[in-house]
Amino acid sequence: MTRSQKADLLRQIAQERILVKDGPYGTAIQAYRLDEAGFRAGRDFAQDQKGNNDLLNITRPDVVSAICNAYIDAGADLLATNTFNANAISQGDYGLQDRAREINLAAARITRECADAATAKHPGKPRFVAGALGPTNKTLSVSPNVNDPGFRAVTFDEVKGIYREQIDGLLDGGVDFILIETVFDTLNAKAAIVAADEAGEARDEEIPVMVSMTLTDLAGRNLSGQTVEAFWHSVRHAKPLTMGLNCSFGATELHPYVNALHPQVDGLVCVYPNAGLPNELGAYDEPPEMTAKLVKGWAENGWLNIVGGCCGTTPAHIRAVAEAVRGLRPRQWHALPPALRLSGMEAASFM
Repeated sequence: MTRSQKADLLRQIAQERILVKDGPYGTAIQAYRLDEAGFRAGRDFAQDQKGNNDLLNITRPDVVSAICNAYIDAGADLLATNTFNANAISQGDYGLQDRAREINLAAARITRECADAATAKHPGKPRFVAGALGPTNKTLSVSPNVNDPGFRAVTFDEVKGIYREQIDGLLDGGVDFILIETVFDTLNAKAAIVAADEAGEARDEEIPVMVSMTLTDLAGRNLSGQTVEAFWHSVRHAKPLTMGLNCSFGATELHPYVNALHPQVDGLVCVYPNAGLPNELGAYDEPPEMTAKLVKGWAENGWLNIVGGCCGTTPAHIRAVAEAVRGLRPRQWHALPPALRLSGMEAASFM
């Protein structure tokens, strides 16, 4: 089945029921309490690797597959690869910028194997694999130097290039879709979209892309200042398979922004919030039943096609969410009327 056919299948299932996305790898990896030796697993690296979660795709594939299978057992239909920081820019912090392709290829193969094994056991519940692209630790829209507003640490072409390397590794490893997630900078997301387009052209195929924005303040904007509606207008031309929100805050704080976004999207809406807001120690206290209750309200309102969890959520949260939305009618979508849709910080439409 081609990637375009996989996208069509996802849309078909999403008309019948709400699908469930998995949760984060970071929270699950922390539970293993790996020390630095545990991250490198006997490999010879020049720098300290503790905290390099993406490296585990190479050094501890057993950990990554165990986490993936835990989310599958919890009811996840859509599985994202453990590649949030598996790009040359972010891996440069660990001196592994030249290992980005290897990490992405390994991650995709691990997740693909887990997903295919689960689908073989239950053919009526196919599992899908999304290759995850994080935002990197650089921004194209904002200067890191307050004394030089025009300065940028990276160029658009550089960011596009590192995303292209990551995307090629994920596609070669067998992912179905590319997930551009936790978008705090719209221009970074556009670089990823262009990279996916170019990767598709090189392969003579259309690469389905999922886009997920993150809000950086309670005013409902990302770091580059756009509202959710303005961001959607900025990326709608790419015809993403899904559009949505993730990370940001808990479901309580995201509620008005999911409400604002879903009527604007002529496609699937995918939302995966944090388990509430972190406490003073950076931990997440929201229990699975609370997260499930909050997202169930969104589902009952007809706002969701896909729902999952981000920071602080665990397989227990994903299981509770899956149970909470089971049997509820998925969001219905339709083509939007023709209009001129523009965006700056705000959105504007002219019929």
